[in-house]
Amino acid sequence: MFRKVLVANRGEIAVRVMRACEELNIGTVAVYSEADSDSGHVRYADEAYKVGPARAADSYLDHEAVIEAARKADADAIHPGYGFLAENAEFAGKVEDAEGITWIGPSAEAMESLGEKTKARTIMSEADVPIVPGTTDPVTDPEEVKEFGEKHGYPIAIKAEGGGGGRGMKVVWDESEVEDQLESAQREGEAYFDNDSVYLERYLEQPRHIEVQIVADQHGNVRHLGERDCSLQRRHQKVIEEGPSAALSDELREKIGDAARRGVAAADYTNAGTVEFLVEEEDREAGELLGPDANFFFLEVNTRIQVEHTVTEEITGIDIVKRQIKVAAGEEIDFTQDDVDIDGHAMEFRINAENAANDFAPATGGTLETYDPPGGVGVRLDDALRQGDELVTDYDSMIAKLVVWGEDRDECIERSLRALREYDIAGIPTIIPFHRLMLTDEEFVRSTHTTKYLDEELDESRIEEAQEQWGGDTGDGGAGDDEESVEREFTVEVNGKRFEVELEEHGAPAIPTGDVDAGGAQASRPEPAGGESGGGSELEGEGETIDAEMQGTILDVKVEEGDDVAAGDVLVVLEAMKMENDIVASKGGTVTQIAVEEGESVDMGDTLVVLE
Repeated sequence: MFRKVLVANRGEIAVRVMRACEELNIGTVAVYSEADSDSGHVRYADEAYKVGPARAADSYLDHEAVIEAARKADADAIHPGYGFLAENAEFAGKVEDAEGITWIGPSAEAMESLGEKTKARTIMSEADVPIVPGTTDPVTDPEEVKEFGEKHGYPIAIKAEGGGGGRGMKVVWDESEVEDQLESAQREGEAYFDNDSVYLERYLEQPRHIEVQIVADQHGNVRHLGERDCSLQRRHQKVIEEGPSAALSDELREKIGDAARRGVAAADYTNAGTVEFLVEEEDREAGELLGPDANFFFLEVNTRIQVEHTVTEEITGIDIVKRQIKVAAGEEIDFTQDDVDIDGHAMEFRINAENAANDFAPATGGTLETYDPPGGVGVRLDDALRQGDELVTDYDSMIAKLVVWGEDRDECIERSLRALREYDIAGIPTIIPFHRLMLTDEEFVRSTHTTKYLDEELDESRIEEAQEQWGGDTGDGGAGDDEESVEREFTVEVNGKRFEVELEEHGAPAIPTGDVDAGGAQASRPEPAGGESGGGSELEGEGETIDAEMQGTILDVKVEEGDDVAAGDVLVVLEAMKMENDIVASKGGTVTQIAVEEGESVDMGDTLVVLE
């Protein structure tokens, strides 16, 4: 077994992995960016190393910095969690080649085969796993998309090879959208996964999203741990996950599970992973299930642990993260497929720092003035935050996961409602009111919803009413007060390694806030990117300013100075919280100045474009 594991991630998943290590008597190492210097995963780890500035590309995604931190810590294994480098075959290969360090995950070769969706489709097809009609070779020319549309019809899904969770996926509803959506999918693929290769699939309009958790060892054993239903999604991002699915008959459930095992075995895959399927919904009466003849199609393989792995853990009693570690250490799976029993029902609620009533806009800052999570029978919390923490907004908006188990789905729903009522958070907005609404929503309770339900059918006024009724005090979204106080503990860094130091002073002035270097001098914090005019550009144009509505990165500037634009025209594409946002003109005019450029980071309120 390993002596010390470096967790190449942050937040709640980093703490989740560290807890598994603790129970296996393995030391833990955290890595962190400048933005995360005070974050919960850093506090939890036995030791921690800074790997770069806030920008993920320069810290959490820096291969050499992460591996060098493992060497400094004398770690003998690296666990990637999910997101960031978890599905990066190049990074996995570098870890595999690093002397004395083991990669806790599937091999780089298997990740490459299954991580690139066209290769995965070929493998699954050869293993007799049903696949959605689509391309097996990357697509680069808009004419290829149009030809596919003529053959299979619209809508068409354009998907990034390395994508997942809706990132790098664009839907083309008719021929006029082909060029823009192809370019957007390629751009997202490059930005998120360092791979602008895309492929095509027929877009299913009323699917359920069903995924099968698998674990495979180095001795040829492949087990599936049942399915999860992840059909409640917004913009292809999962919001509530549950298991087992309340829509599948046992016969269909068995067919999907067997298909997942066949596909994984054909790919010579090891460690944990998830095989995702789309199941076509049918007109069903209340209580009627999807039978064995229902259509289901392979979607993709996630070559990592997933956010919603907790659901499977609750209904099987199997600690999947521990299994990942043991498999990587060469141990053999010690249970058969028949030993896997599904007990009860579980749901996971993503507690995102978002205002659901404002189009799920992510919080731009804030302090957890109150943080009092629920407890009791059947309630589990995976988080890394504590009361008084400031919200880090440089990455994604999920701050915690509430996982609830019940003897059946009805009890799970009632217990979930109780737990959500108990969950007391003040200082930042969260989607807890939205979750409470969904647990009383007829479509969700009957489990007849599809992946399109939230985006196309749910009355948005109901979300506004839920937010007003249960939103509580979310604070003003600021960065907290600036009152100074005497600290008895502070953190120093020596050669990039983090140390917790205790200091007791009597009658002294308050210790200044900020990072402290090894010599004791206070380190100044950098000014926000962009200054007062978005990119440090001095504003010269006169007229209406178009400002950033949230913090993010400029992916594309669609206009040039001198262009005439109409109301609704897209001026800039802004990436925030892993989603593309079109910044549009509110009225017509002429572009007199562009204050930002592609790749630049901006803060909320920064000026992007000036219109006259």
